[in-house]
Amino acid sequence: MADPSSYRPKPGEIPDSPGVYRFRDEHRRVIYVGKAKSLRQRLANYFQDLAGLHPRTRSMVTTAASVEWTVVSTEVEALQLEYSWIKEYDPRFNVKYRDDKSYPYLAVTMNEEYPRVQVMRGHKKKGVRYFGPYAHAWAIRDTVDLLLRVFPVRTCSAGVFKNAARTGRPCLLGYIGKCSAPCVDRVSAEEHRELADEFCDFMTGRTNTYIRRLEKQMAEAADDMEYERAARLRDDIGALKKAMEKNAVVLADATDADLIAVAEDELEAAVQIFHVRGGRVRGQRGWVTDKVEEITTGALVEHALQQLYGEETGDAVPKEVLVPALPDPVEPVQEWLAGRRGSGVSLRIPQRGDKKALMETVERNAQQALVLHKTKRASDLTTRSRALEEIADALDLDSAPLRVECYDISHLQGDDVVASMVVFEDGLARKSEYRRFQIKGFAGQDDVRSMHEVITRRFRRYLAEKEKTGEWTDGENAETPEIDRNGEIVGTGPTEDDGRPKKFTYPPQLVVVDGGAPQVAAARRALDELGIDDIAVCGLAKRLEEVWLPGDDDPVVLPRTSEGLYLLQRVRDEAHRFAITYQRAKRSKRFRSSPLDDVPGLGDTRKQALLKHFGSLKKLRSATIDQICEVPGIGRKTAETIAVALARSAPAAPAVNTATGEIIEEEPGTMGSSGEPVTMGAPDERRGQET
Repeated sequence: MADPSSYRPKPGEIPDSPGVYRFRDEHRRVIYVGKAKSLRQRLANYFQDLAGLHPRTRSMVTTAASVEWTVVSTEVEALQLEYSWIKEYDPRFNVKYRDDKSYPYLAVTMNEEYPRVQVMRGHKKKGVRYFGPYAHAWAIRDTVDLLLRVFPVRTCSAGVFKNAARTGRPCLLGYIGKCSAPCVDRVSAEEHRELADEFCDFMTGRTNTYIRRLEKQMAEAADDMEYERAARLRDDIGALKKAMEKNAVVLADATDADLIAVAEDELEAAVQIFHVRGGRVRGQRGWVTDKVEEITTGALVEHALQQLYGEETGDAVPKEVLVPALPDPVEPVQEWLAGRRGSGVSLRIPQRGDKKALMETVERNAQQALVLHKTKRASDLTTRSRALEEIADALDLDSAPLRVECYDISHLQGDDVVASMVVFEDGLARKSEYRRFQIKGFAGQDDVRSMHEVITRRFRRYLAEKEKTGEWTDGENAETPEIDRNGEIVGTGPTEDDGRPKKFTYPPQLVVVDGGAPQVAAARRALDELGIDDIAVCGLAKRLEEVWLPGDDDPVVLPRTSEGLYLLQRVRDEAHRFAITYQRAKRSKRFRSSPLDDVPGLGDTRKQALLKHFGSLKKLRSATIDQICEVPGIGRKTAETIAVALARSAPAAPAVNTATGEIIEEEPGTMGSSGEPVTMGAPDERRGQET
């Protein structure tokens, strides 16, 4: 625990200007981000007598080891910078709303030639119109099913659409009248886009126009004695009215507004948001947060506004936002919202009428959400705390291991040997800090040696970071790679001390290895060689679920009903899952490799063109340079390079059915994705042992 006076800035160093400040811990990780109208006055509050601080604030300043600040010109800039840094650094002491699921939206892909209506989650995409969010995906599908009678917009995937266009036959929705079937040219692209625009207009609240139009058409059809058409129009009107009934009118003046309510106690707060468009509730969502700092209701509202509108622009930010308490000061927040929308935004507390009554409904939802969350979490918090205490007692640790790292080795009969590292903090998985390794020091199957290599590389990197404060070096200290989004290991690292909670800069209190005494001894030996003696090590053997400690001849046997054992099993199983997933991905990529991969400048498009032209890699090998040049996009120089690469590679072995011994003739359908023939084998011969 640090003494705040040890890093308190000297008098006169802190400017009396608006700005944003960051507290860092001893590992240079940003643990708190805040903004202030006056940096000098705000930071002075943190460096008073510890007895006068709120317990959560006291915990933050004693965890921190340094403070730094950035001066800005206005409070609006401070608000924007604070939001950006909270998103970037994920500080542990800041208010962070935990949204345990991605809320579904009704989306219309207006950025496509033939717009599609579908359910979407996650980040919003440019050119797509969104409606919602909804509490459940089935609610979206019910609404869409009703509206497709009147607005038969495409809902199929790209694959289904292309297949229908190729065969000239629409899908079932096209036959029953719930799709205008642009795939078979029943309507033009322009006519289909008009349908999509009308669908969006109806969803935005312009409902009366379409109902009056349909009622007029129904009356005209009845006058002309077209009774079947009149009946269809009657059913369409009923479908629209039924869809409207799902969202009852709550504000008679057709207001576009968001209502935000907060329910809180001393430890946690729940936020509920109702999205009202055209006077109807079009969506609802909510978050729950731990109050890790002393914070007012107005400040909670401010954080909720940042979370809600930080990445939104235009009409996604409504003209009116109703809240239970205003941030202090309110002007910068209001100006920030207006900047996101592009026009004025009213941020206020409702005082009377329908808006006050609706706010009370939102507040009741927030209260119920907080009660439900506490009911669910009470046992969870108790269980996790008990599990960590049981582990500390069983392993004779000084304190509960708040950060646990687990390592596992995976391979297929000695090939594609990889390792995984998973991280649990406070008994919960922290997936952003998972890491994967390729075993580089040797070839073959040796789990003990592999474990020693992985632990050495991970903690050598930690020591290098600790010494050089974020500077990365070439050579052995930088040999542990990062993983890109495709599962590839790359040799990059940070170039500055930016405080992000990444890489290998944060040490665990406990290292768990998947295995028994040999693996534990290898891990302990790796730490001893690096001079690290303040990190505990244990192993969990699969056979009897025994816990092994370094140097002990007998394992520690935890009761089968022990929460500590259950947590260790979860950590071990997660490491095993993560390692096998990576090992299988590497194996699949190796099987898909091709001699064409070694041709410089030959991308996937031209590889596919070559294989499509010749039908197989075998026929490509036997082709002349002139024949290769006939493939579109292949010049003579490239053709010569391809011919040389194929000549150097060994010819592919014939495909054999090992069950019968029959040699299978090579056909385009038997090729793998690289063009190589697939060797068929009996299931037992193809399986292999995964470790």
